[in-house]
Amino acid sequence: MRNVYFLTSFFLGAMVFFSSCSSTKYVPKDQYLLKSVKVKSESNYHDINTLALRNYVRQMPNSRWFSLYKLPLAVYSLSGRDSTKWINRTLKSMGEAPVVFDSLSSVQTCADLAQQLKNEGFLDAQVRLQVSTKGRKAKVEYLLQPGEPYFVDSIGYAIQDTTIARILSRQGASASLLYKGMKFDVSKLDAERKRISTLLSDSGYYRFHKDYITYQADSISHSRLINLTLHLAPYQLPNEEYVPHTRYWMRHINYGSGSPGDNQIHLRQHVLQECTHLHSGSPYSASGLQNTYNHFGRLQAVKYTNITFKQVPDADSLDCQILLQNNKPSTLSFQPEGTNTAGDLGAAASLTYQNRNLFRGSEVLSVQLRGAYEAIRGLEGYSNQNFVEYSAEAKLQFPRFISPFVNRRIRRLVNATSEVSLLYDMQDRPEFHRRLLSAAWRYKWSFPHRKDKFQVDVLDLNYVFMPWISETFHNEYLRNDNNRNAILRYNYEDLFITKIGFGYSVTKGNTAFKSNIETSGNLLSLASRMWNAKKDELGHYQVFNIAFAQYVKCDLDLSHVLMIDKNNQLVFHAGLGVAYPYGNSTVMPFEKRYFSGGANSVRGWTVRSLGPGQYKEQDGRINFINQTGDMKLDLNAEYRTYLFWKFNGALFVDAGNIWTIRQYDEQPGGQFSFKDFPRQLAVSYGLGLRLNFDYFILRFDLGMKAVNPAYEAEDDEHYPVLHPNFKRDYAFHFAVGLPF
Repeated sequence: MRNVYFLTSFFLGAMVFFSSCSSTKYVPKDQYLLKSVKVKSESNYHDINTLALRNYVRQMPNSRWFSLYKLPLAVYSLSGRDSTKWINRTLKSMGEAPVVFDSLSSVQTCADLAQQLKNEGFLDAQVRLQVSTKGRKAKVEYLLQPGEPYFVDSIGYAIQDTTIARILSRQGASASLLYKGMKFDVSKLDAERKRISTLLSDSGYYRFHKDYITYQADSISHSRLINLTLHLAPYQLPNEEYVPHTRYWMRHINYGSGSPGDNQIHLRQHVLQECTHLHSGSPYSASGLQNTYNHFGRLQAVKYTNITFKQVPDADSLDCQILLQNNKPSTLSFQPEGTNTAGDLGAAASLTYQNRNLFRGSEVLSVQLRGAYEAIRGLEGYSNQNFVEYSAEAKLQFPRFISPFVNRRIRRLVNATSEVSLLYDMQDRPEFHRRLLSAAWRYKWSFPHRKDKFQVDVLDLNYVFMPWISETFHNEYLRNDNNRNAILRYNYEDLFITKIGFGYSVTKGNTAFKSNIETSGNLLSLASRMWNAKKDELGHYQVFNIAFAQYVKCDLDLSHVLMIDKNNQLVFHAGLGVAYPYGNSTVMPFEKRYFSGGANSVRGWTVRSLGPGQYKEQDGRINFINQTGDMKLDLNAEYRTYLFWKFNGALFVDAGNIWTIRQYDEQPGGQFSFKDFPRQLAVSYGLGLRLNFDYFILRFDLGMKAVNPAYEAEDDEHYPVLHPNFKRDYAFHFAVGLPF
C-alpha cells in the first residue's frame, strides 16, 4: 500500500515539477507566452456553439497532457541553447516550442469569429478582444456579441433556363433545404447550392457547377427578416454570350488497358458492364461516374482507374473512355508474429498465396498456411509443456452477390462481397489435442454514400473433435467426480456446430454501433425430431454419431468519441453479449462462451481471470474452462491525450463481468440475477501508453483492480481501491490497436 502511494506521489510530483519548469525560457524579451485562450458569449442566445467556434481561433496555447500539464513545453524548456549537443536536439524534437502571443493573429481571429457568426445568421455580430498579462504570460479571451439572429421571410427563384426550371419543379418545394422562417444560415444556403448542383449533374448537365447559383438577400427595414432570391445563371460562352445549359447524353462507352506494355483487359465483359454506372443513350450522371470509380476501385485485379470524356463535335453527346491498369495477378507473402496468451509467450508465422483474378472477374483466392508455438507455464504432471498449432485455410471472395435470388439491378446498387472459406486447424496442447474443420458461406454488403454495413452468414459449419486427451487430464478432471464434470465433459467431446447469423454495423460521426446475432442447430433439431434420430447416453440428438450444438447468441457494441480538442478526447464504450443454450444443448460450446479480463475488457484482470459473477477459482489450474459464461457486460471510459512524437497516453476506468444464465454446480455464484448484479460488477482503473505509427498502434496498459466481486463486501480485498496491493491487484497488457 505504501509503495503504491509512494509511486503515485512520485509520478504526480514529477509531472508538477516538469510542468513548472521555466516555460518562458525561449520566449523573446518583451513578448508573452500564450497561457490560455477562451471563447465566451455575452449573449443568452442558446444557439451559440463556443466549442465549435474555437476552430476559428488562429493561435492556441501549448498542448497539455490530460488537459492539465504542459509537459511537452516543459521538455522543450529543459533543453540547452547549444544545438550542437544531441541531448538538446533530442529534447527539442520531443517537446513543443512555446507559443508566443501574436496580437495580429488575435485581431484576425476576431474578424474570423465575427464573420462566422454572421454566416450563422447573426448579421450584427461583433467580437471583442480582451488580453490580460501577468509576468511574461498572456491570457486571451474572445467575447462574442452576436446580437439577434435574422430569419428568412420569403424565398424566390430567378431561373432563366426553362428546362432546368422544369427539372427542379418536378422535385417540388419539399425537396428544398430552404424554407420560410428558417434562420439565415450561410451553410444551409451552400448546402442547397450543392443539392441543386448534384441533381443537375446527375441529369446530364456535364459542365454545371454550383458557382452558377447565387443568392440575393434583401433585408426588410426595421426588422430582422430577409427576402431571399436564388439566381441560376445561364451558361457563358467564351465570347461572353449567354446560352441555356447543354444537357449531355452518353454515346459510346469504351474500355482500354492503362497498363504499360499490356494492352489486354483481364476482366470479363459482363464484369466491366456491371461495374459501369454510365449507360449509352442515358444522360450523363456525376453520381454514376463516382459509382463507376468506386466499383472498379473495389476490384483487387484493378490497380488504377482513369475515366475521361470527349464531346462529340456539334452534338450534345459524350464518348466515355475507361482505362484500367492491371494489378499483379498473384502474390506470395510471409508474416512472422509474436503471441502472448494469458502471459504465455510464443511465436507464429504464416505463408499466404493470393490470386486476385482467378476467373477473370476479380475473384480473390487466398491460401494461408500458419504455424504457432507457445511455451506454457504452470502445468504439472504433463510430459509436454508446449502448445503447437498448425492450420490451413482457403478462402475465395467474389466482389459481388453470387446468388440466384439477387437480380442484376440489386447487384449494381450495392457494394457486395460473397465469400466461401474452408479451414482445418490442429491444436496440440499438453492436456489434449483438438482439431477443427470449418466451412462457411457468407455475404457482406454496403450501400454507396451510407455508413452502415451488413453481413449474413448463410451457413457456417464447424466440426470440433478431440483425437487425444492425456491420462493426467482424464484422471484429474474428466473421470473424477468433482464439481467440474458437466462443463468439462461437454467441452471435450466431439461437437458439430451449424451456425447461421446476421451482423449490422454503422458509423455516424463520432459514434459507432455493431451488432451480431447467430443461432445454431435449429434445422438439425427439427429434422432429428421428424425422423426420430437416435440420441446418445446424455439425451442429445446426433448427426453422423456426433452431437450438435443448439443455441442463440446476440452481441451489441456501442462506442462514442467526445472530442475535447485536437489533442484530447474522451471515449465511452459499452458492450453486451447474451448466449443461451437450449434444445440439444445445456452448455454453450467453449468457443462461443464469453470471458472477461484482458487487454480489451476489464483491464485490472488478466485474460480469462474474471467471473463469472462472484465465482472464485480455488486451485487456479483450469480457469480457462470455469471462468467463462453465457452473458458479458463491458463498460469503459478512456481519456486519450497526445504526449509527444509518436507517443499518446490514456487514463481509463473499466467495469463489467460475465455470468451464466443457468445454474451450474461447477460455477457457484456465477448465475446472473438482478438482485446481485450491482455488487457483482468488477471495476478497475489504470493508465496506458500508446505508440502510434499510423499504420498500427502498439498499446501498453497497466490496470489496477478497484472493486473485486470475488470477495464479500466485508473483506478488504473486495475494495482494492481502498486497500491497494500492487503485486496482487495489477495486470499489465500489451496489444496491437486500440481497445475500442
